[in-house]
Amino acid sequence: MGINLGNFLGSLENKSKMNDFQDLDHLDGISISSVSANLYDNGRDDLVMFYFRDGANHASVYTQSKIVSENIKWNINQKSKRVKSLLINTRNANAFTGKKGYLGLQKIALELATKLSEKQKEDEAKPQKISVKEILFGCTGTIGEEYPTEKIKNKISDLVEKIRYTQNKYIWIKAALGIITTDLKPKLAMEECEIGNTKVKIYGIAKGSGMIYPNMATTLGYLFTDADLSNEILKKLLKKNITTTFNAISCDGDTSTNDMVSIFSTGKIKHSNIKNINDEKLKDFDTALNKVLLNLAKRVVSDGEGASKFISINVKNCKKEDDAKKIAFSISNSPLVKTAIAGEDPNWGRVVMAVGKAGIKLDLENLSIKFGDFKIVEKGQLYEKYNELEVADYMKGKNIDITVFIETGTKSFTTYTMDFTKKYIEINADYRS
Repeated sequence: MGINLGNFLGSLENKSKMNDFQDLDHLDGISISSVSANLYDNGRDDLVMFYFRDGANHASVYTQSKIVSENIKWNINQKSKRVKSLLINTRNANAFTGKKGYLGLQKIALELATKLSEKQKEDEAKPQKISVKEILFGCTGTIGEEYPTEKIKNKISDLVEKIRYTQNKYIWIKAALGIITTDLKPKLAMEECEIGNTKVKIYGIAKGSGMIYPNMATTLGYLFTDADLSNEILKKLLKKNITTTFNAISCDGDTSTNDMVSIFSTGKIKHSNIKNINDEKLKDFDTALNKVLLNLAKRVVSDGEGASKFISINVKNCKKEDDAKKIAFSISNSPLVKTAIAGEDPNWGRVVMAVGKAGIKLDLENLSIKFGDFKIVEKGQLYEKYNELEVADYMKGKNIDITVFIETGTKSFTTYTMDFTKKYIEINADYRS
């Protein structure tokens, strides 16, 4: 299974590097297939399938937008505790497509269920008939365009024929490339950890570059583990760890109609039975899951449309965590802050503005601000030793840290964002062409 050159060369042109990726290898219980359904003009892969031949437990978080894609409606309507397949298409969001878009998914699901059932008869000693209720969808791309049902349906046979039961890093990269839109780089992450004394893996891929702002997840993210964890445990773990990872990023302040982050557990590694997320034997897995989610989330931000800077906003010592979060996102989402950073201008007044407009009660005399290690504001006043030339030099770096001290309590929150460049406007002006 080679890498589609249309995807790969496109990322190379944008200075993507192979050594950016962790070496994801085989994860038992999962098979991957990627093809082109010709949704783009250049023949790149745009259809990716994950096949769980024995089924997988699962949990997902979805966008909180009041306008959601038809695939999210489909996924929510499926009540099966175990799923057999996840099918992802790019180029078309299947959002604002109404009943026709939903029925399109139904047709594709029926075709996929039929072909996978036939595959079971060929490959398995005890074949299972796969139901449409055991199939989930991910869609991403342009909103409001007619869903290309027939194009996708006609490629299902090819997709199933190309299933590979053993993966390597190239197959994972191929899958990660197959789900991108305006992304410049595929996004992959992995961790190995233990449940009790048993080693397990967590792998993940994601896409996201624009329309990134959380109210659950903000992108497409898919995680896979060979651990044996129930749907309920997966749900609780995902909800817990999404807060400080995918729910802590913003590229442009816009929430998509299609946001979803899912985790799938194949159960192929047998370990201590876990009935509660507070079980001590689950701590290492919990930590590793957070690392994978944060790694992917940061990759989304660093690959933000037109981004030249990766920015961390740290708000510390607030009365409530929610206060810190509101202030952090007020700064992260400010076009004025983001353009100043793009221009490498240490315009700390814009940060002050963003802190004030968050609507959180402040004691101005206790407010302090730092850019990197450089103190800018101390106790509500410009720091007497402030040297703008030093800070201007710091702003030339690729990674910018802004820390705001509120001093009304002990709670903190960190968000991650990027700058606004002329390239951002160019990308979004030409998004559909």
